[in-house]
Amino acid sequence: MAIAISLHLLAAVLWVGGMFFAYIVLRPVAATLLEPPVRLTLWAQVFKRFFPWVWMAIIILLTSGLWMVFAHFGGFSAVGIHVHTMIALAAVMIVIFAHAYYGPYRHLHAAIATENWPAGGAKLNQIRKLIGVNLILGLVIVVIASAGRYFS
Repeated sequence: MAIAISLHLLAAVLWVGGMFFAYIVLRPVAATLLEPPVRLTLWAQVFKRFFPWVWMAIIILLTSGLWMVFAHFGGFSAVGIHVHTMIALAAVMIVIFAHAYYGPYRHLHAAIATENWPAGGAKLNQIRKLIGVNLILGLVIVVIASAGRYFS
């Protein structure tokens, strides 16, 4: 259980913390200092390095979370509503990330390759919005994970 919860927490911190840094810290600085060609290329390279970590975090979160539910807590019928809520919100986060990855992120690369900066900017804006939603959901899950059992 100690290994599963440790991996689970580390994966969540990596994903949510990475989104927080990108959205709250890097985005405003890049938007004010960099022209579109450099800004879009920067973001494409940032995502190229960050998104594999997100995929790894998703695998670890799903594996460790389901392992804890079934091996330690006795299945879904034995866990509280806060665990069900975390899993439901996590599923939404995964779908949003997959959409960002397979949609706007791929189109961002195509726009950069053809130097279509307005189209690239539009795709980056879509990714920004999706990351913003996922950041909020991730922070809500962190609160539920830490305090959810005390709300009943």
